[in-house]
Amino acid sequence: MKLFEQQDTIFPTSYDEILQRVQKIDPVKYTSSRNYINGSVSYLSPYISRGVISTKFVFTEILKKGYTPRQAEKFIQELAWRDYWQQVWVAKGNGINQDIKHQQAPVSNTAISKAIVEATTGIKAIDTAIEEFYKTGYLHNHLRMYIAAIACNMGQSHWKTPAQWMYYHLLDADWASNALSWQWVAGANANKKYVANQENINRYCFSQQKDTFLDIPYEAFEGMDVPEILKEIASPVLKTPLPKQETITVDEGLATCIYNFYNLDPRWNEDISANRILLLEPSHFEEYPVSQKTLDFIYAISKQNIPKIQIYVGEFKDLIKTHNFGNIHFKEHPLNKHYKGIQEPREWIFDVQGYFPSFFAYWKKCKKQLIY
Repeated sequence: MKLFEQQDTIFPTSYDEILQRVQKIDPVKYTSSRNYINGSVSYLSPYISRGVISTKFVFTEILKKGYTPRQAEKFIQELAWRDYWQQVWVAKGNGINQDIKHQQAPVSNTAISKAIVEATTGIKAIDTAIEEFYKTGYLHNHLRMYIAAIACNMGQSHWKTPAQWMYYHLLDADWASNALSWQWVAGANANKKYVANQENINRYCFSQQKDTFLDIPYEAFEGMDVPEILKEIASPVLKTPLPKQETITVDEGLATCIYNFYNLDPRWNEDISANRILLLEPSHFEEYPVSQKTLDFIYAISKQNIPKIQIYVGEFKDLIKTHNFGNIHFKEHPLNKHYKGIQEPREWIFDVQGYFPSFFAYWKKCKKQLIY
């Protein structure tokens, strides 16, 4: 395996190119076109999810470009959704791994329709998107919702396994955003389910398909039987292909900065001399497995942007047991609670914390901090 190999995707991995992408954001065009698969979206989600840049950084850069909060409100809202999901994760912890508000129903299986995994649902826009997804590690948000609706609300799969399948292949894999969004679609984190018919898909995906199991009026979804094409189910084998541990060299006289799957910020503590270690814990990736493509993405980002970073494949407790460190620095995250050392805060757009039962309750508080 070639570590730190440049990704052959739509996502560059050099920090300068990532910053250039931030500068190209047009929140006005985003507002008018974001629901279409060719819409003016930012393609920043993998960098935000991996902690290369923060939602606050993107928000600040938008305002620096001269856009007012009113002009950019829909884009700012989308950034705030990411912070909101993270705040739910902070508040609920592992509770987000179960139905968070309501029990999903009906559920006929805890796997996923084989037709989704194999991109053979018969919905051309969806099948094409899944095939591209495997190649690029990216899905437009509307397509994620369509797939989740087909899996959970037509195929009657419990949301957890399909959500894990999608997370596994996503370069922007963020368990809070992913799991809680799937629950929102499935009605486990909302008061109603999300469904989309063929007409909706045709509109936003520029297709003209008819006579599919989705080519029905919305009222027909109520009590709908599982379509024949979705009845065969699969349980995908999702394993993280972690590399073997190689020897790392530690300067005991320096502080140590611990990076991980959710923190690859090149500017974090860059002004101090430190050991810089990308920690890949097998226990983490056993519970939240990701693909080789996703690993290659984080290797490339790390190598290109964080000087002298070393990889440690093992548990945090073993790392500190086998090496003598000075001060250990790490960023706060729900999956870092077992770390020992100096915990540093993440950046949030707004000074609004704690659990809110809905995004709009959270947004109502956030909006008060915007100057229109």
